[in-house]
Amino acid sequence: MVLGVAGLSVGLALGGVVLLVALGWTLQRTVDEEAFRTADAVARLAGENALPDPLPVAGGQLRVQVVDSAGRIRAASIDADRLVPMLRPDQLTGTGRQRTVVPGQRLGWEGPVRVVAVPARSAGEPVTVLVGRSTVDVRHATQAARTVLLVAFPLLVGLLAVVAWRVVGATLRPVEALRSGAAEITGRDAAGRLPVPASQDEIHRLAVTLNDMLDRLAAARARQRSFLADAAHELRSPLTNMRTELEVAQRLGDRTDWPAVAADLLTDTERLGRLVDDLLLLARLDEEPAHQVDHLRAAEPVELGALLTEVAARWPGPTAGTGPAVVGAGSAVPPEVTVVAAAGAVWTVGVPDELRRVLGNLVDNAVRHARTRVVLAVEPAADGAYHLVTVTDDGPGIPVADRERVFRRFARLDEGRARDAGGAGLGLAIVRELVRRGGGTITLDDARPGLTVRLHLPLLPDPD
Repeated sequence: MVLGVAGLSVGLALGGVVLLVALGWTLQRTVDEEAFRTADAVARLAGENALPDPLPVAGGQLRVQVVDSAGRIRAASIDADRLVPMLRPDQLTGTGRQRTVVPGQRLGWEGPVRVVAVPARSAGEPVTVLVGRSTVDVRHATQAARTVLLVAFPLLVGLLAVVAWRVVGATLRPVEALRSGAAEITGRDAAGRLPVPASQDEIHRLAVTLNDMLDRLAAARARQRSFLADAAHELRSPLTNMRTELEVAQRLGDRTDWPAVAADLLTDTERLGRLVDDLLLLARLDEEPAHQVDHLRAAEPVELGALLTEVAARWPGPTAGTGPAVVGAGSAVPPEVTVVAAAGAVWTVGVPDELRRVLGNLVDNAVRHARTRVVLAVEPAADGAYHLVTVTDDGPGIPVADRERVFRRFARLDEGRARDAGGAGLGLAIVRELVRRGGGTITLDDARPGLTVRLHLPLLPDPD
């Protein structure tokens, strides 16, 4: 505000100087114009050899003399000196109109006198018409204006400073309230809201926007803390198991079955490695803009029928005698995984490893909860822009109220927590992020009985 008042003061000072210069120039020009009009009128009379004596002058502020080339006064106004010319012969140029200022004491006037000279001819001889006018009134007017400005300028600057102080203070008071509120929130490192002014102006909109930002930051911080707490808990579980197994083995000494301990430690290590890989993948997906270019470069055409068959081969079913030892819900044998392929090739575009990860997580989750079967199917797009891939199991399903919650990180239903063999609740969260990154969508529906996962993947025309 001080800089603003200082700049305003400089501007007013410059404006006052310009005003004084313009006023003086205007008044002086008025004097010259009046004097030249009178001189031109007398010059016309001289040219007609009709110079009266004394010369007629209106107003009484002008004095007129007509002098010849020798400096003798041929005619004069009633109050003009008839012996001493206003300009000496050496001061006259002899040709052209001229103007000058002479001291008034020499002519018996107060202050400087403005004298104009206009050449003329009278009775065939060159003469010069001299018209003089005192500039005391011009000087007085200029001094009066300067005095008024010198008195009014400090008062005006002071008044403007007070007004600016009040206006700027009233304007910045809500900003200061926002600043102090932000400092208080930062100081106590807790969630809070900034005061919102009642005025419906830019400050009000700024406060609302900042409060929205604080709400989002608070929500992000809460999610981050929850994520860190869940990650720490999930990482601590295998580490605790490994430490317990090693301590027990150490106490048993020679009686320790080291091959069994090694197998248990390897299982916990694999679980820990999967959890770390999942966390790193989620962290990379959270930085999607930084990796979007690499993702686009890695995308390529993928045939969904072949991909479903490849993924289903990891779970060959109960009669194959191989495959993961996973027991379905309510069944003593692994459920059968089958594929219902489309009549022709169904092409999509994406990163093959990411699509394998998506389908693998979905099938693994379905096998863990199915009773007897898991069915993978693909339906080519008809009129839309997406192919439909479904993964259906005949397990207990998921209540409608929990179908959005299961996509959250570390979110598991109570039943899943009781039966989950090493899962950390990150599978569906990773699936949703990968599907969204590839331009698709994922939803959960009832299968009656069981659950159907509906996966919409972008359409790609047959590359052949």
